[in-house]
Order: sequence, then C-alpha cells, then structure tokens
Amino acid sequence: MPRDKSVNHIKIMSAAREEFMEKGFEKASMRGIASRCGMTAAGIYRHCTDKEDLFHQIVAPAENMMKEWAKEHIHRYKEPVRKGSKITWQDSHIDMMREIIYPNMEDYHLLIACSKGSRYENYLHDITEESQKRFISYLNEMRKGGYRVPEITPIQIHMLLTAYISALFEPVIHNYSYEDAVSALATLEIFFMPGWRQLMKL
Repeated sequence: MPRDKSVNHIKIMSAAREEFMEKGFEKASMRGIASRCGMTAAGIYRHCTDKEDLFHQIVAPAENMMKEWAKEHIHRYKEPVRKGSKITWQDSHIDMMREIIYPNMEDYHLLIACSKGSRYENYLHDITEESQKRFISYLNEMRKGGYRVPEITPIQIHMLLTAYISALFEPVIHNYSYEDAVSALATLEIFFMPGWRQLMKL
C-alpha cells in the first residue's frame, strides 16, 4: 500500500490518530475516522487496506525509530568486550527513554497503550523478550572474552527486565507530560542502576 502525502491522506492520518488516541484500536471504527475527517469510509480505504493497516501506518515510524536507535547503540555494550577493554556500564534503556521515547510520548502511547486488539497488543512484552535475548547474548560474549559474569538464570533475567521495562514505560502508558516523565526517569535511574551494577559486579 503506497504511503502518499496528499491532503486527503494527511487528513485521514490526523483523524485516525485522534480516533485511536480517544478510543483505542479495539473500539475505534473506520466510520468514526471517516466522520472526523469528513470523508466516506470508501474514501479512506483508498489509503489503507483495513483498520489494522491504518493503525500500522501511524505507529510504524515510532517502532522503526526504536529499532534504528537500538542498532546504533548496541555496540556500546559489545565493543569493549570485543576489544577486551574495561567495561563501563551504560544503560541503553535509560538513554532510549530520555532521547526518543519521552520526547515523542504521544506516538509511543498509541503504540503501547492504545493497541489492544492489533498486532501490537503485546508490544511491551515483545520489547522485554527481545531485551532478554540481547542480554543473554551479551553475557555469553562476556564469558567467551574471559570476563567475570554473574550467575543468573534466564528466568531471573526475565523477571528483572519485566519489572524494569514496565517501570520505564509506565509514564508512556499514562501519557505523562515530558517534564513529568523525565522527572520519573531520574527516580527510576537512582533506584534501579545500583542494583544492575551490583548484579553485573561493575
């Protein structure tokens, strides 16, 4: 489905965003979106295949931004291990919240809190699962590199990451203002980071 920049397409995207923000994906309707933008449902279907596709068009840029950010920053963990250098603990989750999630709060609120019934319904769980895979992979690379690695099971890692990521995304779920989200992040950083450093023996 081509993504155009026509006036009608922009109107539809704006109306759909309002509908999804107000009602969530599950309760939003194509008829409601059509009413908001002053078009017929048939006119909207020229710009999407269905409601799922419309929602995807709106939230996909936010999802892609997270993926690209992760690709660019993952080397901060792995590069010192490859070089056999001293590891300085830097938490990409904290940085990600500060740099891309909280400044774009509405986009991620849609993706995470308004997505019930869509393919993104379990997105926060999926983020946790992916973080767990990366963390386990990182620990294995550390072991191969001769670094001291904590004895921690996948179940324990999953438990800790679930609690941590849930807390970090709580401001997103409740659509905090940027200022309140950053303030909350500072508290979470103070609370969680000493525990992670102690766990990793850093």
